[in-house]
Amino acid sequence: MDMSIKTEIAQYSVSNHSGPPPYLGKRYDTEKFLPEAGNTVVCHLDFNALAHTAILDARKRMRALPGADRFLYTPVSSLHMTLFEGVLDSRRIANTWPADLGENATVDAATQSILARLTEFSPPADFAARVVGLRPSGLLLAGATAQDDANMRAWRAALTQPFGYRHDSHDLYRFHMTFAYPIEWISESDRTQWEVECASILEDLAEAAPVIPLKPPAFCKFADMEQFDELLVLGG
Repeated sequence: MDMSIKTEIAQYSVSNHSGPPPYLGKRYDTEKFLPEAGNTVVCHLDFNALAHTAILDARKRMRALPGADRFLYTPVSSLHMTLFEGVLDSRRIANTWPADLGENATVDAATQSILARLTEFSPPADFAARVVGLRPSGLLLAGATAQDDANMRAWRAALTQPFGYRHDSHDLYRFHMTFAYPIEWISESDRTQWEVECASILEDLAEAAPVIPLKPPAFCKFADMEQFDELLVLGG
């Protein structure tokens, strides 16, 4: 296995946690996703590209692992890589909400304000992405080349202007594609099999899809984690 890519399983095991998953009861419960309105800039999975089937195969194989019922999976149609984290109705703290809007503004008002500014947005250079890791919640991604990675970071930097904020963790952000959210942590009895099987899944995916097929970045709104409606395509 390419040592530059790796699985991250231990972080999801019960022995490494003293409480339930942090978003349980907030973003989702044990059966469904809960309302959590917001907006974001994402690159949806390109279902017109043949390589998209490799991503779906990896997701399917993960869902077949023992203890996979400890996760709530997002719909296939929602699969995407987040490029910039937009506003959340439940997150109105410093550096997460447009500086020119009051913290009591509606999400719809924030979306319309950001959308208006994005119509004047000059997109940075295009980029391609590759898989660099796999964890029970999904894929970790990075630029396909060093230049691609720099371009992805340039997009994040540029988007701080129309969004009107910069997260405190902006530079530490890890690009990813979410498959699922944990309802419970993985049991220690299942952990070894997850580590072995996920290493195989990751290796097969990296070979089958050396470039992850993504659509151009788009500004989207959402009511929950099941659907991200594109309002404006920003690049491509």
